[in-house]
Amino acid sequence: MQKYPNPMNTSVVGVDVLERHVDATGKLHSSRLLSTEWGIPSVVKSLIGSNRTWTYVQEHSVVDPAEKTMELKSRNITFTNLVSVDERLVYKPHPQDSEKTVLTQEAIISVKGISLSSYLEGMMANTISSNANKGREAMEWVIRRLNTEIEELKASARESLRTSMAAAYPKD
Repeated sequence: MQKYPNPMNTSVVGVDVLERHVDATGKLHSSRLLSTEWGIPSVVKSLIGSNRTWTYVQEHSVVDPAEKTMELKSRNITFTNLVSVDERLVYKPHPQDSEKTVLTQEAIISVKGISLSSYLEGMMANTISSNANKGREAMEWVIRRLNTEIEELKASARESLRTSMAAAYPKD
């Protein structure tokens, strides 16, 4: 839930939570709208006939605390008449090493009605592949940040407890 914004993927410039709930089995479901700003190469702009670089992506995630998994599905909702990208990421515990996480990523890219569509599909596939590493780095960044916040909260709670105890039992 705290993946964006992050320093690894600066193209995501806004996140709006559309809906969030916990189902009867304890899974957290979230639907979000991601606003992105992409530096689209001029050749692609000419292929799609637009200078627009602001795009929107709908993302649905399911976090299953019992299974320790998280699944993210995303789909662009801008330029769908030209390009559609359906992406699925699954994070789950490594079967042999509980200190590791396995990330599985798959994407379906469809380019419609554009000359050189195979070129554009290949370019987008390369971008998605290179962004997978950024996504992993972003998740690690979020985890480090959360761990730091937890340690700061623990230290603050210990200090607050010491102060309360000192006030309750003054030294005479």
